[in-house]
Amino acid sequence: MNVLVTGATGYIGSAIARALQLAGYTVTGLARSDAAAHKLAALGVRPLVGDLHQPQTLAQAAHQVDAVIHAASTGDAQMAGAERLAVDTFLEALAGTGKPFIYTTGIWLLGNTGDRLADETTPLNPTPLIAWRAELEAQVLAACDRHIRTIVIRPALVYGQGGGIVAMLVGAGRQQGVVQFVGSGRNRWTLVHVDDLARCYVAALGQASAGSLLIAADRQVLTLQEIAEAASQAAQIPGRIQPWPIAEARLAMGAFANALALDQQVSGAKARTTLGWQPREISLLNDLKEGSYAG
Repeated sequence: MNVLVTGATGYIGSAIARALQLAGYTVTGLARSDAAAHKLAALGVRPLVGDLHQPQTLAQAAHQVDAVIHAASTGDAQMAGAERLAVDTFLEALAGTGKPFIYTTGIWLLGNTGDRLADETTPLNPTPLIAWRAELEAQVLAACDRHIRTIVIRPALVYGQGGGIVAMLVGAGRQQGVVQFVGSGRNRWTLVHVDDLARCYVAALGQASAGSLLIAADRQVLTLQEIAEAASQAAQIPGRIQPWPIAEARLAMGAFANALALDQQVSGAKARTTLGWQPREISLLNDLKEGSYAG
């Protein structure tokens, strides 16, 4: 099976591409330039000319593969519009084919969960940064009626391989001499290692039924203060952490500050039960102490 992975050179997309290759799949990625094509080829990914802002290239790519995993994001002010266009284009191109289409969202759509353990049945209360993805989730799941094997995966907070938001905390600590975190630090983050997440995509591609919604989360739930303290160790400034009042953080970071301050306890039990998926990678605290973030 030939699988198109959008964002195949990105943090999550590259991990998905590796996991697919290990499982015996051929992986295709979109390249906007010769440099991007060479980077994909170096990863063993077949490059195709394509761009999230050029829907005709997305449609052409979808026609050439057996499945599509959408894990790309422009990460800029045009992110919402580009993602809507990409989803619309892929669903139109795949309609009637029965091919799998996996769309990536995230647990930030659930908002604050507090002491309640949230799951796929929990009503959405999205933080403003990604609120528009709620509508796209519903659109993708409903498209199973168009004879597409649509699947939505909501990753928890992703760490591992020295990347993700955790890398921002460590990097800022090294540069500024203190790890600053938004809010009081009492809020909880639910986590998943990027390689465990990638294996969840592979399992969903092989086993999930049309119209499936799955949360990819392991059993780690840590307070932001605990994570900041461990990040200070990795940054070699042990114990040097500092709360950042959310009102001040919003002035600097906008809606991203609200997302970082979410208090979330979220279950990945459905993915474990229905897919046989078992997270097995290094814990975040150990990864910060002796793994990819250490040194």
